[in-house]
Amino acid sequence: MLIKNNLKLLSVLGFSLMLVSCTKNDVNASATLSECIRADMVLYNTKIYTANDAQWTAEATAVLGDKIIFVGTNAEAVNYMCGGAQIMNMAGKYVYAGFTDSHQHVEGVGQRPKTLSLFGIKSLKETVDAIKAFSIKVPVNEWVQGRGWIEREWIDEQRFLSKHDVDPFTSDKPLFMPRADGVSALVNSKALELAGITKDSPDPVGGKFERNADGTPNGYILASAMDIFRDIIPPKTREYKKDSLVQGMYENAKVGWTNTQDAGMPYVNVEIIKEIHAEGNMSTRIYAAANVIEAATMLKRGRETTPDNMFDLRGIKVYIDGTLGSRGAALLENYTDAQHNGFMNRTTKDDLDPILREALRNGIQIQTHVIGDRAVRSVLDWYEEAFNAVPKSEWAVADPRWRLEHVQIIPAQDQARLVSLGILPSMQPSHGIGDLNFAPDRLGPDRLGYAYPWQQLVDRGLMILGGSDAPVELGDPRIEFYAAIARKRLDGTSGEGWHPELAVNRETALKMFTIWPAYGAFQEDIRGSVEVGKYADFTIFDRDWLTVPEADILTSENLMTIVGGKITYQK
Repeated sequence: MLIKNNLKLLSVLGFSLMLVSCTKNDVNASATLSECIRADMVLYNTKIYTANDAQWTAEATAVLGDKIIFVGTNAEAVNYMCGGAQIMNMAGKYVYAGFTDSHQHVEGVGQRPKTLSLFGIKSLKETVDAIKAFSIKVPVNEWVQGRGWIEREWIDEQRFLSKHDVDPFTSDKPLFMPRADGVSALVNSKALELAGITKDSPDPVGGKFERNADGTPNGYILASAMDIFRDIIPPKTREYKKDSLVQGMYENAKVGWTNTQDAGMPYVNVEIIKEIHAEGNMSTRIYAAANVIEAATMLKRGRETTPDNMFDLRGIKVYIDGTLGSRGAALLENYTDAQHNGFMNRTTKDDLDPILREALRNGIQIQTHVIGDRAVRSVLDWYEEAFNAVPKSEWAVADPRWRLEHVQIIPAQDQARLVSLGILPSMQPSHGIGDLNFAPDRLGPDRLGYAYPWQQLVDRGLMILGGSDAPVELGDPRIEFYAAIARKRLDGTSGEGWHPELAVNRETALKMFTIWPAYGAFQEDIRGSVEVGKYADFTIFDRDWLTVPEADILTSENLMTIVGGKITYQK
């Protein structure tokens, strides 16, 4: 393998002779081996972006076990390039502190290849055709499942799918297909029949059935209404879930993530991941939050982590409103293109308040899905009330680092409250460049001034935890980094009201996917930057993202992912 550099076979004497003939691109020819310092891996002859302000770049790094023991110049690295060290000349490659996806769903990433993927289809007709072709292969009475359709990208009709689109070819099998946002879905008449949903069925709290003119559900469902159908779909086997988790971690390592923060993990997955860890099959680290439906279990059992910090369960994921694309995000004022202002109460305040108070007493992080400005303001109120209700002497940690996930529309006064309350925004740049295709219609020009306001938050001193929300989005760090710095579509275009001044610079973007997410997981002392004593997590690409033209980031390639000193992916 390329990673088994032939230098590993050389003796100290042979290595010293090799140094004499080094080119100007290798270790300085004048360097001499004064002593052999034990290391397992040395990366040299490269540019390392450390995400450490005190030493922003380096030429070489050395690893012993799963920790970094040296960061510096090629010449200084010579003393580690000896003995049994695995020595890698990284010429033409660029090393970054290991990338973190601050918000995704690992099982969903692993399941994506197993069901129908509708991502990237450019028309309604082609989408329906793809569903039809897939459904033909599904046996009678079994569920037709997939996800990823998104009407905003269609070139023919830009409307939500309904049962009328799919009923003609799925009359004998139920269908459930979430939209790309994961907070709304398409179901067919067979599924509605199995769920007992009729014209007389009321909308569930925190959800909605879109309806035909006569009041009958049309098959487009939102938020908590999806739970009705999830509950009647036969559960996945444990083996299926385990395979999905293993595959999801590998897919993440393949694109360059070394750590993912799973925003809402059922406890069955917690146990499976611990099993995968014991078998040595984790390709990436996972920092997880349990779903709010299992909050009582989380509060009783408390934080769970492995000694090597490959897995850390410390949070509770809460769900409040819907999404902007589905007009489910809770707004202070009506949508510009609809006579309502979205909905909340996927989790009610009465249900959430005791959880918030006990989380403070138990050192559990709260991560809350909020998108609209009404949801943002309400949850900040609830957070503040909990902070005031529980004496600080009873807090398990002085800085609880509670988070708002997505948090896309934030008026100035609430941006200031994020700062004063110490709340962390967890945001997905790809949502911005996707949603801005329709956000002007949903929000109007005034609210666009504080939508996806990345630079405004940075200017206030806030750390943005950058993520992708995969499998809602592709989960590609190239797209997320590009979106953060360019605030343009992937073809380089933008539109009126996109506010290019709200993009961030490249140094900030790098922190959004390295050291800031580590802080958001209470892990800034052990990972998130290339520093001595931290875990040896590296992402290695073929291009310098800090200097190349923006478009070149999207065509760069991940060459290697290293987690804890082990290569978990190599191209």
